[in-house]
Amino acid sequence: PLRYPHATKIFVDGVWVGVHQDPKHLVNQVLDTRRKSYLQYEVSLIRDIRDQEFKIFSDAGRVMRPVFTVQQEDDPETGINKGHLVLTKELVNRLAKEQAEPPEDPSMKIGWEGLIRAGAVEYLDAEEEETSMICMTPEDLELYRLQKAGIATGR
Repeated sequence: PLRYPHATKIFVDGVWVGVHQDPKHLVNQVLDTRRKSYLQYEVSLIRDIRDQEFKIFSDAGRVMRPVFTVQQEDDPETGINKGHLVLTKELVNRLAKEQAEPPEDPSMKIGWEGLIRAGAVEYLDAEEEETSMICMTPEDLELYRLQKAGIATGR
């Protein structure tokens, strides 16, 4: 900390393991690895900007809840634009079709686990929830997107 006063401290399960000079990039990379299922979805990632800390928790016993995720950057691979839900109509239609006609091959089933693998659903614990922006409805997300773009709304 004395050598790098603006560095962010990295903690894993409460143990200080190092520092990083570009925390925004690090957090985005680690978050992306969780969304792509390289990290277990139960792993919590908390960036505390004020205290210059990035905390990673994988310990058992934390209460978690599922939330739909919002795309943070334009993704040419999936075609999902920044600020839009990762849960697409295609995923919803696939789930509906799966309910009506379950696939014979279980590995072709998307289900809830498929939504997690697709990055459409994430689990947040209480501490990660404190540092997240959560919309209660898709309409709230759309309103936020419009306000951020500078478009006046009549609400």
